[in-house]
Amino acid sequence: MPVRVHEPADGAAQGVVLDVHGGGFYLGPGARSDVRNQELADALGVAVVSVQYRLAPEHPWPAAADDCETAALWLVEHAGDRFGTTALAIGGFSAGATLATTTLLRLRDRGIGAYRCGVLQFGTYDLSGRTPAGRLIADEYFLDAYAGHVEDRTHPDLSPVYAELGGLPPVLVVVGADDVLLQDNLAMAVRLSAAGVDVDLRVYPASPHGFTGHATAMARAALDDVETWLRRHLQLLARGGAAPAHCPTTG
Repeated sequence: MPVRVHEPADGAAQGVVLDVHGGGFYLGPGARSDVRNQELADALGVAVVSVQYRLAPEHPWPAAADDCETAALWLVEHAGDRFGTTALAIGGFSAGATLATTTLLRLRDRGIGAYRCGVLQFGTYDLSGRTPAGRLIADEYFLDAYAGHVEDRTHPDLSPVYAELGGLPPVLVVVGADDVLLQDNLAMAVRLSAAGVDVDLRVYPASPHGFTGHATAMARAALDDVETWLRRHLQLLARGGAAPAHCPTTG
C-alpha cells in the first residue's frame, strides 16, 4: 500500500500527521492534496504521510478503513525510526474525516493510544440515511459504491456517529455553516463531548462542504486555526517563515 510522504524543507520533523484524503470513498488520487500537505509540513515542521487507500466501487468497505488502519499502525511502529519523532496526529477531509474517525476507534479497540489528536474536517458520519444530514445525501452515488453491499449501514465502523466514542484523543471538528453535512458534524461533536472526549468545534460562516480546499479568506482562516490547534496538541515549537515547497517522496 503506497503512502505519500511530505517532510519539512527546513529541519527535522517534530511530529507526524497521517492525512486521509477525501473524495467520497471513490475518488482519488491523494496527490491532489500534495500542495496543502507540503504547506502544512513546512508551516509546522512535521512530516505529513498521506495514505493512498483503495477506492470504491472496486474496493468497497471495509477496504479503505483497513488500509487507513494499516498506515496508522505502521506509523506507530516506525515513526520514531523513520522520522525521529513519535508525536502522532491524524487528519481527514470529508470522507477522509470519516475514515480518520474509524481509524481512531479501531486503534482504541486495540488498546493503542499513540495518536495525540485528530482533525476532522466536515466528515460524513452517517451512511445509513437516518440522521438529518444522512437523509439529505441518501441518493448520492458514493453510498452504493462504498457501502451498497452492507445490510445495516449503521454499523459503527461504517457510520461512526453510531459508535461508542469514549477513549478517543482530543478532536478538532471543522465545518462550514452552509455545509449539507452541518447537522451531522454538530451531532458528532455533541456525542464526542458526551463521551468525555476533548472536542473543539469550529463552524465557519458562509462556507459550503469542502470549503478548506478552496482559495478563500475563510478557508485560510480555518487552515490557520488547524495549524494553531495541531501545534498546541503536538507540542510543536514555533517556526519562522515557511520554506519553499518541494516534491514529496513516495513509499
